[in-house]
Amino acid sequence: MTTSSREISRLLEIMAALRTPGTGCPWDLEQNFATIAPYTIEEAYEVADAIARDDMADLREELGDLLLQVVFHARMAEEQGAFAFGDVVDAVVTKMIRRHPHVFGDKAGRMSPEEVKQSWQRIKAQEKAERAAHHPQPAPSSLLAKVKAGQPALAHALDLQRVASTVGFDWNDPRAVLSKIREEADEIEAALDRKDVREIASETGDLLFAVVNLARHAGADPEMSLRTTNVKFERRFAYIEQALEKRGVALGDSTLEEMDTLWNEAKRVERE
Repeated sequence: MTTSSREISRLLEIMAALRTPGTGCPWDLEQNFATIAPYTIEEAYEVADAIARDDMADLREELGDLLLQVVFHARMAEEQGAFAFGDVVDAVVTKMIRRHPHVFGDKAGRMSPEEVKQSWQRIKAQEKAERAAHHPQPAPSSLLAKVKAGQPALAHALDLQRVASTVGFDWNDPRAVLSKIREEADEIEAALDRKDVREIASETGDLLFAVVNLARHAGADPEMSLRTTNVKFERRFAYIEQALEKRGVALGDSTLEEMDTLWNEAKRVERE
């Protein structure tokens, strides 16, 4: 057994111990696929963040956390008799060999990058047809059924809008979308006046959906736009912290007015 195999086996043993009733971890034992899924998504984002920061030490750790998520899901499936970690590995190994005939098949070393791309798409289509043959599904009842589920909410909203636009269900002018955003903001204000928590949440979702629509019409990627704004917020907030520290004022002792003034100062410095 190689070192890697021993380490994987040890990880599987640890997860099994954590999920053993009576002696395992109470928190791990009460989890299920649905409760763990948000952590899986979070870990994938943290891997992407480590890559964006070119932090190899952090990437190593985050990849380990992501691997743990795979092991966790596989363990829960094994407990149900559905499949085990080995089945997950076997499935992806088979898939990778099948999808790379230019490496493992009779066409090894004899395909151009464009031919590789075409082959990949053709094999994926064949796999999809085979799955449909073995597990027939009712025909999609909606145009939007083709939109991939399980995406982050911003990406899902963007795809829903793009597909709907193919049949003309769309705004013709970005300013019309802007008007819709103002309308949704007014509806949130009305919900705030009524102190209706559920309606506030619902209307906030409508507002976010409309903002994604505006980004699409403006040719901006909403995910990247929000990431850029997050970085900008962090930078300006750090300016506030540093300015207060120079004054000898603790962040928690500062007033909102003081922080707002420093925020505007940070914006002015950036523009200059």
